[in-house]
Amino acid sequence: MVIKVYVASSTSSIAVKKHQQAVVGFLEANRITFQEVDITMLEEQRLWMYRNIPEEKRPQKGNPLPPQIFNQDRYCGDYEDFFLSKENNTVFTFLGLRSRPSEKDSEV
Repeated sequence: MVIKVYVASSTSSIAVKKHQQAVVGFLEANRITFQEVDITMLEEQRLWMYRNIPEEKRPQKGNPLPPQIFNQDRYCGDYEDFFLSKENNTVFTFLGLRSRPSEKDSEV
């Protein structure tokens, strides 16, 4: 399973940049393998992302903003969904991954 984070490398929105950095930074810090997909460079990937975001998660006007997170072709959510899963300590479930055993579990 490959986690894909759809980002925009050239955005003027500071909020979008911070959200992208927060998601990527968390995945890197937790050694979760992922692929970063730049929608500003790959038109085909941008269109794929738009088509595969569920209707209920699309904004009423405009296009969904990055970061958008997928596990293979399964939509996980946007930054807000990611943030909530982080707050609730359910990121592995959010990403569709099995959680890693804690260090205490592996010492037993």
